[in-house]
Amino acid sequence: MEHYYKTLFEYISRMITLPEADQQSVRRSFKPVFFPKDTVIEKAGEVPGYHNFIVSGFLRNFHLDEDNNEITTDLNDGPRFFTSYFHFMNRTVSNENLHCITDCELLRISRDDVDMTAARSSTQKDYTIRILQEHLQKDKERITDMANLTAEARYAKFVRENPNIIRNVPLKYIASYLGITQRHLSRLRSDSPPDTSTQK
Repeated sequence: MEHYYKTLFEYISRMITLPEADQQSVRRSFKPVFFPKDTVIEKAGEVPGYHNFIVSGFLRNFHLDEDNNEITTDLNDGPRFFTSYFHFMNRTVSNENLHCITDCELLRISRDDVDMTAARSSTQKDYTIRILQEHLQKDKERITDMANLTAEARYAKFVRENPNIIRNVPLKYIASYLGITQRHLSRLRSDSPPDTSTQK
């Protein structure tokens, strides 16, 4: 399981240097887990119990609209932290589901352990704040794009910035994330360069 922690430490190192003592704290508090494809690891109607670090695989965050349609609001492109952030931090019941699109290797820390390790760690608060800032900035950018860019422009930007998602995530989830129909997305793909046509 060493590669789980190596991937996490490399991710955190983009933001902050993690002292050896804090690395050992991470090893104690983050538990390695594997979930097979199509597992819902956090369900709507419950208080999210874990902050998940994705070592490998693809997850999405989705909720149901008033017509019972699945609305995808977050997708990961490579290793990153992933949860229903507002509800996790505030210990409130979530309306969101975390779904493994593919097989997923994760490191998970419980909400209680987040508080306990924050009291002992010299750096956890710093990198947690930066992770939340990145998440909020991404959400803000997505909302701005939905309001100001055409479907074509949103898709073109998504292809440029997320080639791994294009190759590994089903069209229906990408279409939902971009706020367009799957049929419209299929038409957009037919007009895109050949190297983006490896979509499942």
